[in-house]
Amino acid sequence: MSPVKQDLSYQETLDRIMVGVVRDSAAEIDETGAFPRRAMDALGKSGLLGLISAEEVGGMGLGLRAVVQVIERVAQECGSTAMVLSMHYAGTAVIEAYGPKSVREAIAAGKHLTTLAFSESGSRSHFWAPVSSAASHNGSVHLDARKGWVTSAGEADSYVWSSRPIQAEGPSTLWLVPANAGGLSIPVRFNGLGLRGNASCPITAQEVAVERAAILGEDGGGFDIMMSIVLPYFQLMNASFSVGTMEAATTKAAQHVSATKFQHLSQSLSDLPTIRAYVARMRIKTDMARALVLDTLDAIETNRPDTMLRVLETKAAAGEASTEVTDLAMRVCGGAAFRKEVGIERHFRDARAATVMAPTTDVLYDFIGKAVCGMPLFG
Repeated sequence: MSPVKQDLSYQETLDRIMVGVVRDSAAEIDETGAFPRRAMDALGKSGLLGLISAEEVGGMGLGLRAVVQVIERVAQECGSTAMVLSMHYAGTAVIEAYGPKSVREAIAAGKHLTTLAFSESGSRSHFWAPVSSAASHNGSVHLDARKGWVTSAGEADSYVWSSRPIQAEGPSTLWLVPANAGGLSIPVRFNGLGLRGNASCPITAQEVAVERAAILGEDGGGFDIMMSIVLPYFQLMNASFSVGTMEAATTKAAQHVSATKFQHLSQSLSDLPTIRAYVARMRIKTDMARALVLDTLDAIETNRPDTMLRVLETKAAAGEASTEVTDLAMRVCGGAAFRKEVGIERHFRDARAATVMAPTTDVLYDFIGKAVCGMPLFG
């Protein structure tokens, strides 16, 4: 496969939004739990919501490598905004392949925010095996479900929704469900430890009627779409989110220890070898996780035999590293790290989300072990 298309002209626009909008609102979003609407509006007007939308519908026509760069940069400023954008790109990737042109055009124009609705109370972190139902009803389809966690719940314009098939064999079928569809409700609002502005809430569906044309792909074909499209996007974006969080924590910790003085000794904290060693570990862990993400991109783009293994490894490795790096940042910065204005503790809390988002780190370890041992992943 030839190298994917790259257009770096969007990065200057992204930096302006990060500095002018996202950086200034990150602390308030974390404090209040408000959805990052201003940031998403700015990303939409700039064209960045249509980063992977095809040029034929007005998008930028870029791919996974550009997405990885964008998510890492956004995560350096605000984890909540990065996660909302990640789920939008994951949903967009499916809609680009199977969705209606009108929605694709709206996404490319920055006027439509989408997200995934896979996680369910009944199947927990096994997102590929929904227990919710889809049933034919007078020419339409009725969806019933208890979705466990949906990023941007109540804020997105549509949900890429999973259910059991109507009639076909296979574990799942995917649908494009309008957020204003009757029968959708959010029983509990999000009030979490980290990513406090990402509106990750349960959604209940009771006889939600959608047209049969709302199907994405074929009945029973949801699993294949999840594995071929959603999994690579989700895994690499989640890993990039972790890398961005680590990068921010490492930078802030290094700045703090360089500027903080022992006045009675005329030394900075960074003059202590132990402190420098901690910062060095943070830098190494961050760079190692980024290198794995970049190697995984290379594997995908060249169809390497180890592609699936790398895809599985990225989220697990980066998620584990981010908890370690942000823990070191808290240790290095001491009591100052507990103050919100320093910003370290926000990254510390946000980093914890990666290990519990399906597929969780423990589930990924099982998959990776199976792959290394030559066993079927879902056998």
